[in-house]
Amino acid sequence: MLTLTLGTFAIALNHLLLISALALATFVGWRVAKRGGENPESALFSLFLLGMLAARVSFVIAYWAHYRNDPWQIIDLRDGGFLAWPGVIVLLLAALYRGWRRPGLRRPLGFGAGSGLLFWLLATFSLTIYEQGTRLPDVTLVNAAGENVKLSDYQGGPLVINLWATWCPPCRREMPVLENAQHQRPDLTFLFVNQAESMQSVSTYLETQGLSLSNVLFDRGGRLGQAVGSMALPTTLFYSNDGRLLTSHLGELSEASLARALEKFDTPTTATPATSATSTTSARKLPCPASAIC
Repeated sequence: MLTLTLGTFAIALNHLLLISALALATFVGWRVAKRGGENPESALFSLFLLGMLAARVSFVIAYWAHYRNDPWQIIDLRDGGFLAWPGVIVLLLAALYRGWRRPGLRRPLGFGAGSGLLFWLLATFSLTIYEQGTRLPDVTLVNAAGENVKLSDYQGGPLVINLWATWCPPCRREMPVLENAQHQRPDLTFLFVNQAESMQSVSTYLETQGLSLSNVLFDRGGRLGQAVGSMALPTTLFYSNDGRLLTSHLGELSEASLARALEKFDTPTTATPATSATSTTSARKLPCPASAIC
């Protein structure tokens, strides 16, 4: 499961874990302060913001090549571009400094920040292990010719699956980024799985926007989103050669956040025996030529 859905509201689990960690830290700090000490609520919130700022700045520095030509993207946090460990280090250093300057804040702030950070680390690690244990869903989709195709037909090489819709503003904004990546990375297979829209409306949209995409598929019943546990759009999934989920991204992708996700494919993996690799490649459905839809 990638999102928690309540009615029409959906929140990514990693965002929910972050909010829960802050809430836990505030509660623990408040309880400790009742036994003696200052209430650390404002200090914890400011440390949280400082850590997020450090995580964002670190991400921008690490992927500066993707921000250089469009600096306004730096303040667009919707791409989810953050590096966790620099943020954690800055948060801890700032907490130590606050505790040194204000003795009455030491215990409440220490227990609060420590409990929140420990919860976030363990929960994030567990979520990552769970995600990477999931496999490519056994879902049948429809291509532009009205033919049924299985996701497993594309297995055998690195796979990027984007769940999108024409009515979704973040989907529309990220589409040129994904189109460019598809043209620049022929070693990857990109699948654009439209959610519950007609072929005609999708074709018209792609033509009017001047988008040239390969492998546009149709999921009329939204079965793929249900299978992967994400009711939010856009959702982008990154699968390994053997169909394991490497990572996922909920929300809009920028050039930088997509580049970071694609780095997962550059990580060495255990080699597949030659006979198995040959049979997998021959059975794998190859990308169709770049066109509006196919």
